[in-house]
Amino acid sequence: MSGARRSGGRKGGAPDPAAEAFAAGVALVKRNPALAAVEAEICRQKECGRTPAGGLAAVDSDGTVHVHPTRRAEPETWAWSIAHCLLHLGFGHVPAARDRGREQPDEYTRAARCTVVNRFLLTFPVGRAPDHLPAAYPGGDEDELAARWRRDGIPPGCRDCGAADGHPDQLLVPWPVWKDGVPPDWETAFAHALTRSVSASMDVAGGRRDRTTGERLPQRPWDAALNWFVSSYPLLGGLAAGLTVVADAELARAQDISIAAVSSTAGEIYINPLRAFTDEEWRFVLAHEMLHAALRHGERRGPRDALLFNVAADFVVNGWLVEMRVGHMPEGLLHDPQLAGLSVEEVYDRIVTGMRRRRFTTLRGRDAGDIIGEPFPHAASRPYTDLDDFYRRGLAQGFELHGAGGRGLLPAGLVEEIRALAHPPVPWDARLARWFDEYVPRPEPLRSYARPSRRQASTPGIPRAARYFPQEATPRCTFGVVLDTSGSMNTRLLGKALGAIASYAEARDVPAARVVFCDASAHDAGYLPPAEIAGRVRVRGRGGTVLQPGIDLLARAADFPPAAPVLIITDGWCDVLRVRPEHAYLLPAGSSLPFTARGPVFRLT
Repeated sequence: MSGARRSGGRKGGAPDPAAEAFAAGVALVKRNPALAAVEAEICRQKECGRTPAGGLAAVDSDGTVHVHPTRRAEPETWAWSIAHCLLHLGFGHVPAARDRGREQPDEYTRAARCTVVNRFLLTFPVGRAPDHLPAAYPGGDEDELAARWRRDGIPPGCRDCGAADGHPDQLLVPWPVWKDGVPPDWETAFAHALTRSVSASMDVAGGRRDRTTGERLPQRPWDAALNWFVSSYPLLGGLAAGLTVVADAELARAQDISIAAVSSTAGEIYINPLRAFTDEEWRFVLAHEMLHAALRHGERRGPRDALLFNVAADFVVNGWLVEMRVGHMPEGLLHDPQLAGLSVEEVYDRIVTGMRRRRFTTLRGRDAGDIIGEPFPHAASRPYTDLDDFYRRGLAQGFELHGAGGRGLLPAGLVEEIRALAHPPVPWDARLARWFDEYVPRPEPLRSYARPSRRQASTPGIPRAARYFPQEATPRCTFGVVLDTSGSMNTRLLGKALGAIASYAEARDVPAARVVFCDASAHDAGYLPPAEIAGRVRVRGRGGTVLQPGIDLLARAADFPPAAPVLIITDGWCDVLRVRPEHAYLLPAGSSLPFTARGPVFRLT
């Protein structure tokens, strides 16, 4: 941005507060590298015919910002007004053209362009906007907004939101005399400068550039590896941009981290900065941990041995990375070409049956898994949430970019797991609802004039048939619930399961369900309405877990139909069950039964 052509001042050398405030506002704009790259001149001449009558500034298509010569404003307000006009140039709203009689934009187009500029300034603040402008603006580009407002009218907050206070701040003028006959490319200059500015800000935020001097700091090898994924490897680039690398030697020593470990819950990769690896080896290490987190290997373990499942995942992930030629695998890591094409669960089964006595080394160290649950506390710890959606979305989008860019083939097992993540399994409550639909018939209401009739307000003299459910429908349209009430059951999950059962029973008009509590012995609660299952059931026992007497109680009950299904709610710490009718199990996530279940198993989450 060039300086002012001429600024008025007071005679006799007396200071002019208006001119000083204006100069301070111009200085604020020049501090912004993106706006400073827009080659525009500022005109503050009293004789200028393009100066806005009552506003602060306007811009024309010859690259000149015309500001009011006598208007007083704060430096921040001047900075906002000049930045508003410069963005009109940078966004291509006032392009130069050789047409002599140029048609000025109408009020809808001007308002839409000013709205887009002001919306950008909310996220890229320069100075301070006038108080009368709104704090939020509608979405859409200028063409969409202009077309919408021609149809529906301009909203009050967007009608006079420019820098000229109700007057046009975008002026199309005839082609002036340009150097070399070509006008400056304001759009390209602004785009390039904005990219450089954002990149510099990201470097400062990421610790790659000094905050005070702005000089680039020496890049650590693991940061260089992480940046390589963001810029050059789309399959894992989205994950790399969202994960945090914690390089803390004291933390690594305290937690016995030989090379690296990962917490998918916190989205953090812990590395030992004292290990000397090449850039290629750091890429392999970071990709290894990113795949552990993204494929949720820690959550998929279930009741399996933690270390052996970690080892199985290492074999699979290392095989994929070697096949994809991502970096270079450091010496000593787990890799066996004979296990190629197997899933983590299949490799785990082979390890358990034939290789259990071996000692295994992961990235964390010998006989220690690098997949951890809760994150390690450190100085830069930050609040975290469940990142399941982030991992699923990052891998799915990276897979699409990898294929669209023609970056080579991927291992079939990895492609299969990414596609499985992109289509997560049906939630347990939806599967339980399907089970109810299949095995619990809906009672059919009957209509009869023998019961008290219904009347309608419009025709009170016409009796209508009553709608009711006969008593004989209860044995046919019911189900049994065998509930584990031992001390090992989680009360929160217990309430969640009972609430789900009650809601489905009410939705299907089930009159009542037969409930049996089991701990050290069986307690028959009889038939209970759905509302009482969820709210007024009193858990009786807190002893050991013996569920078979409850199953036998339902089988011997004369008032319980033999074909009615049975839902068994337990935490898995129970005896071996023998259930003859149709049945299903409802278990907490991560638990398993001590026997092979014949019916479906639903796991609460």
